[in-house]
Parts: sequence; C-alpha cells; structure tokens
Amino acid sequence: MEIVGYGVLADEEPLLRNAFDKAFEGRHELRCLGLFLDRDTAPTALGHEVVLSSVNDNLDAEVLRALAEGGTRMIAQRSTGYNNIDLTAAEACGLSVARVSSYSPYSVAEFAWMLALAVNRRIVRAVHRTREFDFRLDGLLGRDLHGRTAGVMGTGKIGAAFARIAHGFGMRLLGWDISENPDCLALGMEYVPRERLLAEADLVSLHVPLSPDTHHLLDTKALALMKDDAILVNSSRGGLVETDALLETLRAGRLCGVGLDVYEEEAGVFFRDKSLEVMTDERLARLMTFSNVLITSHQAYFTEEAVGQIARTTVANIEDHLAGRASDNTLVTPPKA
Repeated sequence: MEIVGYGVLADEEPLLRNAFDKAFEGRHELRCLGLFLDRDTAPTALGHEVVLSSVNDNLDAEVLRALAEGGTRMIAQRSTGYNNIDLTAAEACGLSVARVSSYSPYSVAEFAWMLALAVNRRIVRAVHRTREFDFRLDGLLGRDLHGRTAGVMGTGKIGAAFARIAHGFGMRLLGWDISENPDCLALGMEYVPRERLLAEADLVSLHVPLSPDTHHLLDTKALALMKDDAILVNSSRGGLVETDALLETLRAGRLCGVGLDVYEEEAGVFFRDKSLEVMTDERLARLMTFSNVLITSHQAYFTEEAVGQIARTTVANIEDHLAGRASDNTLVTPPKA
C-alpha cells in the first residue's frame, strides 16, 4: 500500500525513506508531501490507510472525520507533542493514533543552550555588525554564566540534558517538576516551587509539555517574578508563554534576553516561506523588533540523530498498527475488528 506523509521537510525525506526501505523492503510505498494537513488538504489523503502527520498539521474533528471517511485508519504523528490532534474525535472516528514518545534529548537541550548563549553574548547583533565591517564592541557586553543560577522547568530527559550542560558551566541548579529526577538531584539540583525558581534564576529554560495545566505557564504574574536581567529560553511549546504578557514585559525594559524556538501561534507560519508576504501576525512581528529577542522556527529537534530516530519510531508505529498491537507510543488504541 501507499503511505502518505504531510509536512515532510527536504532534509527529513531521505531519513524517512531510508527507514521505510529498511523496514518494509518494498512492501509499502511512501509518498512525501510538503503541504500541511488541514481542512483544505485532507482530500489528498483519500484512499491512504496510514497518514504521517507533523506537529503543525491541523487534525481537528472535521479533518479527522474527512480522513476516516476517505479510508484512513491510522495517524502516525512524527513528534512527541500531539496537542494538534483531537484524540477524542480520533477515537470516535475509529482511528488509531501514535506518536514518537522520545528521541535524542541532546538535540533540543543543546539548541536551547545555543539560544541562551547567543542572546547573552549578543551574537546575532555582532554578526550583523561584522558583515558590515563594523567591529565596535558597544552594546555587546555579556555576562559570565559560571556561578549564576539556572532554573530548569521540566526535568525529563531534555531538561536533564540541559541541566548537565548547566552543571558543566558551573551553575547553581534549581528545578521545577511534578516529580524529582534522580539524575538531576545527583547534579546538585534543588527542586523548588515555581515562584521561587522564577525569582532566583538568572536563566530560565522551559522543558515541559503543553497541556491545559501548563498553557500560559509563564503569564503576566509569572513573568513579573523574574529578575529584570534574567534570560528566558523556550524550546518546548509556544503555548507555555503568554505572548502578550511577554511583549509587555519586554516593552517595560525587562529581561536581558529571550530565545524562542517556538511560538504559540506558529501553525501556518513556521516551516513556511513568508518572506514575500506581509506578516499579518502583529505579535510575532512585534517580538522581532526587540534586539534582545532571538526567534528560530521550531528547529531545536532538527539533527540527523533526532530526525533519524523519529523516522525509525514512526515506522515501528506503523508496523504495530498493521499487526493490530499497541505500544508505549500509542495515543488511541487501534479499534478491534
């Protein structure tokens, strides 16, 4: 049979095809599409039992019904997050859904540190200057991170990898999570309430999943607790930070720097070329005007190791679906015949 993948990136496709070729040996074909799955594009999935989705596809109830009516029986999400999928509707439509529950934590942790270091040492501004042969150091003063406090919100695999790097810098570690990670405790991390972490940390990095409980985790009240010269990094999910509250904080001249790899309204913008269009998202455009804000387009995970692992796990999820079995990656159990 033919399996169709949506939102497949140019650098992702070879790794995805390689995983398919090794696992299926020609028994199933893969059709890769660059377009994203939504109400307008759902008809293109007609006749495909398995659909590979990406984090910026819109799989609401209407789209899922259209897919089910067209013969789709499985959604294989190529990411850890799945807040873009209406799981209740998927179950009602008789669809099985699986995700990639984990991949290289180092890809995201290392990228989060890249954002932190870049905003701290004004790297983007420095590069723009030197390209114009302006070699002044005015406005490029950074700070040593050694001896300062790193606040890690979410201490799973990615948060722990971030904490290990912070420990290597010689930073004091504060953590916040629903449970304590022994690996982080071994680094000397102290678990504290969210309010204390925000008040004491010189660097706050977010590594928690997006859920109703964590939506706008950093709102006006939470951001007000942070030091005026703190650095904020979000490489997890855009909805963790209330954008309007962040804009007000920045307009007030607070925060030394902000590094964002995600944005709460990124769907329909990230992973697309908008360079020839008018940017109609005023909040995103406003964020771009701050010289101490660095925004990248959800690329923290984008390494050969992580994408390769995502591809292999996606293939394994398809194999499980075809065999009628569930796994730890299963979000909606395959319906019984």
